[in-house]
Amino acid sequence: MSAQEQRAVAPGAGLSARRVVDEAIRLADREGVAGLSMRRLAESLDAGAMSLYRYVANKGELLNAMIDVVFAEIDLPPRDADWRSAMRREAMSARAALARHPWAISLMESRTAPGPANLRHREAVTACLRRAGFSVRTATHADWLLSSYVYGFVMQEASLPFDSADELADMAEDVYLPQLPPEEFPYLHESASELTAAGYDPAEEFLVGLDLVLDALETLRTSA
Repeated sequence: MSAQEQRAVAPGAGLSARRVVDEAIRLADREGVAGLSMRRLAESLDAGAMSLYRYVANKGELLNAMIDVVFAEIDLPPRDADWRSAMRREAMSARAALARHPWAISLMESRTAPGPANLRHREAVTACLRRAGFSVRTATHADWLLSSYVYGFVMQEASLPFDSADELADMAEDVYLPQLPPEEFPYLHESASELTAAGYDPAEEFLVGLDLVLDALETLRTSA
């Protein structure tokens, strides 16, 4: 019997835990996590809904596994770099991973049964900060601040009504500037005009803000 015939006889044949989780992530990337259900996932896998429970006990366990995959995509802070460079790299990698999986942002800190990649990531971040001289408390402050900055930036970036500096420039000319008469909004009009002329790209704001956060954390580290 051919593989095609076998699949016709047994829909969902060839399932595995990784395939189930990968398909769940693909659906969440495309449609968001709110509508993700075991039934919807089973349909996408051409399988019976009950067959999925061989691989994940429930939706909560599925979400744990999905979040663990996202954590696995984030670079760990390298041990051979100073703490600032290491955490800068980790934050940039986290931003990229969450941009690929924006549904994950609200779930990253919510798991009560974290997976191995989640725990490895948190251990590596804490180790990087503690080896750099942060105390237990100030390392916690630093971790919270960096995570909050990355999550917040990615959420704000995902909500923008444009995808590139070129699109922003077009919108500034056609949409924003007409709403900002200079006699009424002189500073906003000036900012929009100057930034548009300079080819401003909001994506560059991430590193500007990140470096400000790291500057503040260096002050915290040295004063601890």
